Amino acid sequence: MIEEALKIRAGLVDEAIPKFLPITPPDELYYAMRHLLDAGGKRLRPSALLLAAEAVGGRAENMLPAAVAVELVHNFTLIHDDIMDEADIRRGLATVHKKWGVPRAIIAGDALYSKAFEILSCARSEPSQIAESIELLSKTCTDICEGQWMDMNFQIRKDVAEQEYIRMVEKKTAVLFAAAMKIGAILSGANRDVSRALWDFGCRTGVGFQIYDDVIDLITPEEILGKAQGGDIIEGKRTLIVIHALSKGATIDALGKSNATRSEISAALSILKESGSIDYAMNRAVSIVEAGKSALRILPDSEAKSILIGLADYMIERKY
Repeated sequence: MIEEALKIRAGLVDEAIPKFLPITPPDELYYAMRHLLDAGGKRLRPSALLLAAEAVGGRAENMLPAAVAVELVHNFTLIHDDIMDEADIRRGLATVHKKWGVPRAIIAGDALYSKAFEILSCARSEPSQIAESIELLSKTCTDICEGQWMDMNFQIRKDVAEQEYIRMVEKKTAVLFAAAMKIGAILSGANRDVSRALWDFGCRTGVGFQIYDDVIDLITPEEILGKAQGGDIIEGKRTLIVIHALSKGATIDALGKSNATRSEISAALSILKESGSIDYAMNRAVSIVEAGKSALRILPDSEAKSILIGLADYMIERKY
């Protein structure tokens, strides 16, 4: 049921993307902007926005400009993340910077960022609601940059604490889920308490999503994942898994070793499993998501609310 409900809303977003972001001169720029968008994706953030709107009595079709805007911001961050991580593959395709080069990829990402706000301004809501949503999305983009900066700093530190990691994930990943939910509520006329509850739900489930995503990066084969397995280890990222393992005295030789071999990565995976760190991270993801679900008690029962609860569960049950 949940996957079908998400598929329906993702389909609405897929249909709307070419309408709001058509290929226009200079064509190659827009092909680069659309590269990852056209490659597919789960559309979890825009789907969450549509569901949040429905849960407070809004209409999904009226929220499509906002949903597309959120997906464009997400893809803007992916392009820049891939540049910083020197990643070659995303969604089974060459990354934007590998296909068009770093300078053009930066421009494509920047253009997605600016287009997102242009499209959000076309929302079918009251001007004050649109202005509040634009302010929120702008603040969210700043938070994402702060989170990314923290993440990069963590890679050169050996003393990252679990709470620091959680705060970084809130900013880098969770705030966009939270903003999507709250924007859906704001544009649908929800009161501040309800809007805040949806923000809290999005933030906590977003943290759980990222922790679980870190697990998936380690345990999912490349052909399913669509990118290299164990990339976080090679990049030296202080994920919750790594933080926990290091706190237990584990030595991870491949951590931050850009030329690590497959056997070295496999050895690192074995260490992380044996230390109980992967199980620890999965359990933390579950507990955080469960706390997020409790925020939805303020909402009346509805199909959209049930789907949101199912979406939270999906965050920590998906295979890729």
